[in-house]
Amino acid sequence: MINGLVGKKIGMSQYIEEDGTMVPVTILQAGPCTITQLKNVLSDGYDAVQLGFESLKKANKPKAGHLQKTGLFRFLREIRTDTNEGLEIGQQIGPDIFNKGDRVQLTGYSKGRGFQGTVKRHGFAGQGRTHGQSDRLRAPGSIGMGTTPGRVFKGKKMSGHMGDVRVSLKGIEVVKVDNEHNLLFLKGGVPGARNGLLMIYRSYGHVNAEANL
Repeated sequence: MINGLVGKKIGMSQYIEEDGTMVPVTILQAGPCTITQLKNVLSDGYDAVQLGFESLKKANKPKAGHLQKTGLFRFLREIRTDTNEGLEIGQQIGPDIFNKGDRVQLTGYSKGRGFQGTVKRHGFAGQGRTHGQSDRLRAPGSIGMGTTPGRVFKGKKMSGHMGDVRVSLKGIEVVKVDNEHNLLFLKGGVPGARNGLLMIYRSYGHVNAEANL
């Protein structure tokens, strides 16, 4: 059984439930993904599938040789499976592995914010402008003692590169599944910018039992 997909973020919108409740949602293109490789316990030590996402016109020789049976794909990602029984190379996987009410885990990269100061990067309050300190509003303040220890400790919250880090969110509710257009509607926001790549996994222990009967 495959417990995950490769997708990308399309954007945010609103979804109106049957009772009239308006829910903020993020729309994801979840697949279609193609199985490009099967791994098993005997040859690799574990069961997994390699999924290809978004077709590619041209690739280098190693990648083209690896994908000669399935066609070229821009992204290749591996997902663990409980068993590979019933799966075969070339098989397409879509969002129908999820149901409304399921909970999923998302892994992606947050938006890059470039070089930022301590106020924006770490939420520092800044300093007052009173008594002539007109340029201290967004200053970080003291970063350590001069003589002892005579250096700045590692991990000190200072200005620097912000964002573009791997982020995972758990327990995101599936509001709607559109199998025809390979879309997933998830409640709330998800990490990353538009068209950002996301890994979508089923959260164990958060499966909608009624939807899977």
